[in-house]
Amino acid sequence: MTDQVAPPPLRQDAAHRGAVRVASVPAGHVYVRHCADPTGADRVVRLADPRPNGAPSTSQRWWPPVMLDPAWVDAHHREFDVFHLHFGFDAQGPAALGELVAALRRHGKPLVYTAHDLRNPHQADPGPHLAALDVLVPAADGLLTLTPGAAAEIAARWGRTATVLPHPHVVEPPLIARPRTPREGFRAGVHAKSLRPNMAVLPVVRVLAETLAGLPGAELLVNIHREAGDPAAHAHAPEVLAELEGLAGRGLLTLRVHDYFDDDQLWEYLGGLDLSVLPYTFGTHSGWLEACYDLGTAVAAPSCGYYAQQRPCLSYRHDQRDGLDAESLREAALTAYWTRPVWRAPADERAAERVRVAAVHRALYTELLG
Repeated sequence: MTDQVAPPPLRQDAAHRGAVRVASVPAGHVYVRHCADPTGADRVVRLADPRPNGAPSTSQRWWPPVMLDPAWVDAHHREFDVFHLHFGFDAQGPAALGELVAALRRHGKPLVYTAHDLRNPHQADPGPHLAALDVLVPAADGLLTLTPGAAAEIAARWGRTATVLPHPHVVEPPLIARPRTPREGFRAGVHAKSLRPNMAVLPVVRVLAETLAGLPGAELLVNIHREAGDPAAHAHAPEVLAELEGLAGRGLLTLRVHDYFDDDQLWEYLGGLDLSVLPYTFGTHSGWLEACYDLGTAVAAPSCGYYAQQRPCLSYRHDQRDGLDAESLREAALTAYWTRPVWRAPADERAAERVRVAAVHRALYTELLG
């Protein structure tokens, strides 16, 4: 724990007396929402995300996070007791984050940081994110992360101890408890989304198309956002789309080009797969993997990052330095085809896990407030 000005006594209205008020960045993200006890027994109140300039009044958008502005901290420091950062600082350089830390220190507010990403999946260059972590990790009064591997990396790089907590459920409880719909055949899926920098879609799809071709009842489904075909979009990738269309034309895969899924569409898609293959070359943790665990869809995760430590899954060798090991991906796909593994979160265990996660957050906040 770093030296800091002692936090002021809690001053709360009657409705929130005894609660810990948290400025959580962001509050509306599904991970953060599911770190709360659904009954309110943790007595943690998270401030609503301030609406960014330009966002309509009906929008749920939280980015860019207004709370990262030191001026916001100066203006609202009496409204929260703890500042907890999760996501959304991609555009903040080390100097800006240093100013945020200084504002929190100025008002005696503890900083908690949950290290979701030790390598940002949205940034091809690891330098900016590492520079941000070089400010946040040493400055944090409390550190959390999701896997032992990430905690070990934090200890080795910064000499800090991070508490390891499991990722809470992503899908809502009624759907977690719903039985999977029986289906014939075997469907593997690769979702290319908008071709994030950490995705190597074509090498993965080529191996899967070759591996599944000719296997009775096997189908490869590839989804990609419509932006890949839009010359005006940042994600425009005509060469990727052309090759996928060519493979689809040869009957080696089914290609779906569409806009972003909403939650219901995403859960329907994931629940209709027997295997979801993550085509990542770098990263750390995955909410997608957690959603698959909620729904009982097996995952083939790359060897980069700490995906395999999050939940039971198949693994194949794939990283930015060495590229794709085709044989390990082929073996993972065939294992899924022949054994049909189903690793699924029991609804009662997910509920109990969420309560435990909430309790650890409450205990950390309370400890930091003395």
